[in-house]
Amino acid sequence: MLATSDGWRLSVLTLDGGMFCGRLADVPLDAGPAEARAAAAAMVVGFARDVHDVRVDVTWDPPREPGSWTGHVTVAAPPPKASG
Repeated sequence: MLATSDGWRLSVLTLDGGMFCGRLADVPLDAGPAEARAAAAAMVVGFARDVHDVRVDVTWDPPREPGSWTGHVTVAAPPPKASG
């Protein structure tokens, strides 16, 4: 996640080589890092639940440089077993 003059931007990299990039549209330009991290984490958690039917946790590394954060997504609960 990166703070820019036009808003908070993020990139999500997947284990299989996919990538999603975009802006946190519902986060005001003057929002602080904690609000932006919470919004980004909520977006990823919702996506994992809705698309993959799995619960995930998002943790954040301390920033290596001002205005930039790296988060890690881990599976909190495995998807339910398919019956049949």
